[in-house]
Amino acid sequence: MELLDKISQHRIAPPAVTGAVSAADLIDGAFLSYNSGRLRETCRVFTRKMLEPDCTVGLTLSGALTPAGLGMSCLIPLIQAGFVDWIVSTGANLYHDTHYALDLPLHQSRPNVDDFALRENNIIRIYDIVFDYSTLLDTDAYYRELIQDPIFARTMGTAEFHNLVGKYLHGRAAALGKASNSLLAAAYECAVPVYTSSPGDSSIGMNLAAMSLGGGALQIDCLRDVNETAAIVFEAKQRGSSGVLILGGGSPKNFILQTEPQIQEVLGLAESGHDYFLQVTDARPDTGGLSGATATEAMTWGKVDPDKLPDSVTCYTDTTIALPLLTAYSLARREPRPLKRLYDRREASYESLRAAYNEQLKVGDVRTGMATRQSQGRHHHGLPPAHPDTLDRGR
Repeated sequence: MELLDKISQHRIAPPAVTGAVSAADLIDGAFLSYNSGRLRETCRVFTRKMLEPDCTVGLTLSGALTPAGLGMSCLIPLIQAGFVDWIVSTGANLYHDTHYALDLPLHQSRPNVDDFALRENNIIRIYDIVFDYSTLLDTDAYYRELIQDPIFARTMGTAEFHNLVGKYLHGRAAALGKASNSLLAAAYECAVPVYTSSPGDSSIGMNLAAMSLGGGALQIDCLRDVNETAAIVFEAKQRGSSGVLILGGGSPKNFILQTEPQIQEVLGLAESGHDYFLQVTDARPDTGGLSGATATEAMTWGKVDPDKLPDSVTCYTDTTIALPLLTAYSLARREPRPLKRLYDRREASYESLRAAYNEQLKVGDVRTGMATRQSQGRHHHGLPPAHPDTLDRGR
């Protein structure tokens, strides 16, 4: 009994669920075990720790989230509330986000429709979402026309590119007197930098590549993105803490987490890893893929601070289930935060990282990442002890 009390003092004795219960109260009262329990932990760590004023929150998006309307229903409210400070997304999510900005409709369907009939009628399907092929053609045409503006005739990182796209989408909506319904427009308005880890791997990248064939001057600088994202985290850790909310896995997950090895291992700067790691995924860890890799595995790479592992949570469920609940919970439990407007600080953060790296070059060989980690005096000889109350991590 003594050991049981040390593990947890919370009995499972939830109140009866009623039709009047709010989403936040439902999560706190009835999401007690298994992956509902992990979702409650995710909600609590996010709202009680990651949304503290000194924490910089990075969000990753993978999987077809914006086609399902999650940009409008969840991501824009989170951005506008100051709950998301920077984003790494697949290009596909940003491409499909543009459909909503252009008022091109997507429709609910069901997954067992006749795909041969859809093909014959020029209808595209994403599982149980359908839309006309012209939606793709119209969005392609918009991007090809947009990047002919002279402002795009240069080399830039993806954050700058997406900020400019968001500016145009925001302006278009304002001219029509409508809400833009666009994640990119909201990110522009709130100065939230949006990166794409694989800019060529989407229809946006395909259209940019086509314009390059025709002599277009726009080039995407992926190396700039690597250093810009590292600069965001480097500055965040100097000013407070850094948290990552990972929706899905894939390239965006790796890109947001590799900021710490870039700082420690490659640039040779003293750092200890992200402070908070929250992930919603359906990927298993035992296949060896990055999408299913756990926080403890990430810790061995220097991506997560070993001292903060008790506040790392992985919830194995569908993002389309978890994100609306997390959004409702956080908006109910926390007041909006002042916007950090990291895009406006992009150049200053970049130069700060450059100065720190150049100072490191003066000191000696930059290949000191492992020595730097070891010299920090970490006392861990394995994983840290289990948290004494896993059901109350958010307190």
